[in-house]
Amino acid sequence: MFRSIIAAAIATLLGLLGGCAPVAPPVESAGTARPVIAITVDDIPQHGGMAPGETRLDLSRRIVAALKTESIPAYGFINGARAEDADSISAVEHWAEAFPVGNHSWSHPNLNDVTADQYVAEIIANEPMLQRLSKGRDWRWFRYPFLAEGEDPEKRGAVRQVLAQRGYRIAAVTMDFSDWAYNDVYARCAAKGDEAAIAALEEDWLDAVRHSAKGSRAVAKGLYGRDVPYVLLTHIGSFDARMFPRMIALYREMGFDFVSLERAQAHPAYAADNDPRLEPRQPIWALMQAKGVPDPAPRAPKVDLATLCI
Repeated sequence: MFRSIIAAAIATLLGLLGGCAPVAPPVESAGTARPVIAITVDDIPQHGGMAPGETRLDLSRRIVAALKTESIPAYGFINGARAEDADSISAVEHWAEAFPVGNHSWSHPNLNDVTADQYVAEIIANEPMLQRLSKGRDWRWFRYPFLAEGEDPEKRGAVRQVLAQRGYRIAAVTMDFSDWAYNDVYARCAAKGDEAAIAALEEDWLDAVRHSAKGSRAVAKGLYGRDVPYVLLTHIGSFDARMFPRMIALYREMGFDFVSLERAQAHPAYAADNDPRLEPRQPIWALMQAKGVPDPAPRAPKVDLATLCI
């Protein structure tokens, strides 16, 4: 799963770039031509384990505070089925007071594992909660769970048709460092009080952030000749809450500014996501072959997430 989600994000980026003929001016922030990122946060109100003493509401508060302190816009994607207790309900309500929320399906199924009708039912089941939480703000953005848009073309087309009929835009992912993989590991290490292991996790996280950003920029420049506005995938996890301030600082150190999801996806590269009636993007292999762009260099992890703190 770790590699498949990275591959999906790179595939999205390649598809966006290769499927867009005209070269549009870069989205600018504060009058500069610095590269920009839109931060999105998935699996609200809960993802993965937590360190001792934490609550789901704590995590929302800390991530929101990190974003608000830096005046950074963000967009959250909720799974209504995960608001199953008072703490989780408080967490999703807290997020929705601070930032807009969109549809991540009711219970986070993989489109490849269910029928199109079952998947559509998941989308619709989430809508009453979105309407209640949004209080007039735009909630008609959809993020595919697992970034799985459907291996079967007929099923993929059927879901896109429903998304179009219901007025959704698809939230793309063009930058991803698999933050989700750290949350359960951190919870284990925190429970054991293993500060050395936690320090190693922190170093690996920041290395993953740095490597992902460089890789996304290299792909964009190789295929498109310049940066596009990037859409970053993160999650509402325990380690995310710990690391968000340092993640933001690192992106700023690397020269990035931040914009809203809507502003990022106003770039013409995102046309097929903004209008699901359009044909989906081309396959990754075709774009890479046509443009002669090599795969981004793999990253050598500094820790083994599968065995740390076991």
